[in-house]
Amino acid sequence: MRRRTGLHAALALPLVLSGCGLMPMKRHLPVPKPPAKVEAATPEELVEQLDRRWNEFQNLTATVEMRATLLKQQEGLATDYPSVHGWIIMQKPNQMRVVGQLLGTVKVFDMASDGNRFTIVIPPKSRAIEGPNKLTKKSDKQMENLRPGFFFDAMMVRGLDPEDFYAAISDTETIEDAAKKHLTLMPEYVLSITKHATNGSKRDKPVRVITFHRDDLLPSNQDLYDEQGNLESQVSYSEYRDFNGKQFPSKVVIKRPLEGIQLTLSVDSVHTDMKLPTDEFTVKIPEGTQVQHLE
Repeated sequence: MRRRTGLHAALALPLVLSGCGLMPMKRHLPVPKPPAKVEAATPEELVEQLDRRWNEFQNLTATVEMRATLLKQQEGLATDYPSVHGWIIMQKPNQMRVVGQLLGTVKVFDMASDGNRFTIVIPPKSRAIEGPNKLTKKSDKQMENLRPGFFFDAMMVRGLDPEDFYAAISDTETIEDAAKKHLTLMPEYVLSITKHATNGSKRDKPVRVITFHRDDLLPSNQDLYDEQGNLESQVSYSEYRDFNGKQFPSKVVIKRPLEGIQLTLSVDSVHTDMKLPTDEFTVKIPEGTQVQHLE
């Protein structure tokens, strides 16, 4: 096969050079355009920006539209679920409440986490799920291994921990805008965050990889890894808007390769540092609800 390919290439070259009576045809290809401005930053300045954005708020409340897709890559199947409207409440360091509704009044699910344990109530099925935030025993059912902490880490890019190490490289991405039929050549910074291994290994453990587009130096992508170095979450942030004087993405896409799930969130509003009820991060399970306990 390699010899045949080489022969075709050898025959094609003289044909191109000589013309051989053939009329070449030229085609116009889209020319990638650079952004109007390109910002520059050192790795230290990128980290400083992350830390500043993370430290600027104590809690966050957002109204969103959520859409879930289940993916079966080996079978080439994707199942899209209807969009639900709802809200997300996050409070540092890791408390969270996520509520989804249909038609503005019918509650589809209500999930709360106090940082240690979580509860999800699903009223249409009279079902509830309880468990620890940290996975202690893996289930054969992949969806049961999903914990709410990934949602918190995806929605807001955390600052760095004192024990984190980092390095940055420059790269360029070609972005296709199908609606406007043009390409954008987007310079970017890729910040890799690692921790030193504690098991005697000479290799550092990957923690996160954050990509910044250099037109605004805001996070555009974030990859998060588990303790074994497996890619847990792939998150993209786009269409940044000004929400009450602060820049937040109005579209967030969260992919979970291990569970085969994708969540797409369209953000309508964002408020920070609001006064929250003391019981905001607890959910009451109605009587007669079937409760499943996860480990």
